[in-house]
Amino acid sequence: MSFQGGEHAAGQVTESVAEAVAALRPGTSKDWAGTPARGLTWSCRATAEHIASDLIAYAGQLAGRAQDAYVPFQITIDGTEGGLDPADNAGTLQVIETTGALLAAAVRTAPRAARAFHPYPFRGAGREGFAAMGVAEVLLHTHDLTEALALAYEPSPAHAEFVLRTIFPHIQPDADPWRTLLWATGRGELPGRAPVTEWRWNNNLVLPAGRLVLEGLTPAAATDLTAGGDGGFRWIEGGPMDGTRVAAGLLLKAYIEGVLRPQFGVFVLVRAEDDLAVGGIGFHSAPDEDGRVEIGYDLVESARGQGYATEALRALADWALARDDVRSLFATVEPDNAPSQAVLTRAGFQRVSTDPGPSHGQGAGADDGHGDTDELYAYELLPTTR
Repeated sequence: MSFQGGEHAAGQVTESVAEAVAALRPGTSKDWAGTPARGLTWSCRATAEHIASDLIAYAGQLAGRAQDAYVPFQITIDGTEGGLDPADNAGTLQVIETTGALLAAAVRTAPRAARAFHPYPFRGAGREGFAAMGVAEVLLHTHDLTEALALAYEPSPAHAEFVLRTIFPHIQPDADPWRTLLWATGRGELPGRAPVTEWRWNNNLVLPAGRLVLEGLTPAAATDLTAGGDGGFRWIEGGPMDGTRVAAGLLLKAYIEGVLRPQFGVFVLVRAEDDLAVGGIGFHSAPDEDGRVEIGYDLVESARGQGYATEALRALADWALARDDVRSLFATVEPDNAPSQAVLTRAGFQRVSTDPGPSHGQGAGADDGHGDTDELYAYELLPTTR
């Protein structure tokens, strides 16, 4: 199943809201204001208002492209003096339907590269991220409401899976996406896993890199790339290269095994001027106990020789070496791959040894016409050599 694209993400919002409203409508005769929502300090009425508030807030962020903070507005279902009457429970559901439609419209019409402010964890989210956060709010708080109001609710597994693969890349998937999402947000149990007491979702990391933008792959995008899709990107002719697909497969494997640290995953190189993807870059894993981490990259053939790899490598190296858990970067390259060796040198790497055996996954300069050899050159970058 593809989880990519504004149309798909907008559909997730629309469908999840429809399911939630259908589940809650039989309970509109109950006392929402006087009934606490399950596991929350809010009443059911306040929780329903919170769902609508989040949906309209995410729509406003994405539509207005707010970059530094939340857009300063709010909605109310309590009426206004001399104006609207307070919403009853049925009216509150209508507000949820309306704000859901607004978020779906914002997601559907936003350009692929559109991003706006959200604090967690990298102060930004794209259209799929805002859609997933909206769907998460709908699913989870509808659960809180239906549990308190003694109503039946079992959302489509596809909605929970969309949320998990988009904004919970650090959570190992399970056969039941809905139970996994409940567990990951402290609302349920999963066999063999410790209870969750604190949680946050995780939007993808995006880094500026000169003429490029480095966009971190989510498990959703990696799933699509591994299956032969475009990962939700528009590629220049010839892309994506096999090395990028292999790297996406390794990211997906780490996600399935529950060992993925998403900021140490794979990034797609996107040209800022035309939003076309030209290659991939990323880490083979998280840093080891010595703070050492391997990096690799590849470019679509028509994008080579224009300095893109150097710009991307410098930007990702700067980001990594600014972290406390990274002390050195290294890369391996074939002895006859002079262009890739030049990229590493321009980015400040120094050749340190000959590595016995081919690198796994996306090595430096993978898919550039040079085959694997039995001998690789190893290059290293330390903070002191920048």
